[in-house]
Amino acid sequence: MAVVEERDYAAAAPVPRAAPVLMPTREVAPAKRTPLLLELGIVAFLGWVYDWLENLAPLRHSLALQHGRDILSFERHLGISPELAMDHWLAAQHVLAYIAADFYDNAIFLVTLLLAAWIWWRRPDIYRPLRNTLVLANLIGFSVFYLYPVAPPRMLHGFIDVVEKTGGLGAWHNELIKHADQLAAMPSMHLAWAVWCSLVAWRLGSRKWKRVLARTFALVYPVVTTLTVLATGNHYVLDVVAGAGCTVLSALAADAWARHRRDSGQKRHKGSGGFAPEEVTALAEPCHLGNEQVAVFQVSLGLDEVP
Repeated sequence: MAVVEERDYAAAAPVPRAAPVLMPTREVAPAKRTPLLLELGIVAFLGWVYDWLENLAPLRHSLALQHGRDILSFERHLGISPELAMDHWLAAQHVLAYIAADFYDNAIFLVTLLLAAWIWWRRPDIYRPLRNTLVLANLIGFSVFYLYPVAPPRMLHGFIDVVEKTGGLGAWHNELIKHADQLAAMPSMHLAWAVWCSLVAWRLGSRKWKRVLARTFALVYPVVTTLTVLATGNHYVLDVVAGAGCTVLSALAADAWARHRRDSGQKRHKGSGGFAPEEVTALAEPCHLGNEQVAVFQVSLGLDEVP
């Protein structure tokens, strides 16, 4: 007679918890800084293009003045031409005019370059699309400078060149004027760069108080820049709108290109049997089996047989 051995599973010792089972993962390398020589080369290229445009200015002086008068006339037709009133008011405010002149001369370079250097050094993960945005905004502006040269309001009858009248720190303004394209009012690159700085600031600040400061700056800085370039007689209202538009369009294009490259990279990697970056987190989650599941699994395989 066969003897059926009884097993008391209820009295069996607890089965140890199974060790976590990790699925294969693919590490995502942290973002690296782009080479400094590459960045300096981009700056040199943009400077070369701007210098080439500046050399064309003497040949198009009359045309640029006419375009400036046309823009001012169009704004007056629309009822949005505060430039002359703001210009005369600021010229009479000596201290404020001096502050505005210094802001106009220096902020565009200091603020923009400091933010660019900061995100290149500390936030390479967001630097590339933001750099592409700034480069594209400049190229759009340069194209308009070439196709439609515009003299600023301060070169038209009745306006006061507040920056030249007031001066600034040292002889910087005189040197700036000497090496700047005087017929490049449309679009306002002061506003294009200011809006870019706002985009950068909006993406910075992890803690709440830093985020509040960054976003306050992002809102205030382009407004102050707008008032300054209008009141000093350097830009028209339409220049300001066009300058901001250059950066917005450039940001949309740069983000679309970044998404396209990221999606293409994911498809190529998945096609080769790998994992897309967003799948890594899910794949890395440990898989645990409960005690009862392990016990049943062992019984089914006969792993708990007693010799």
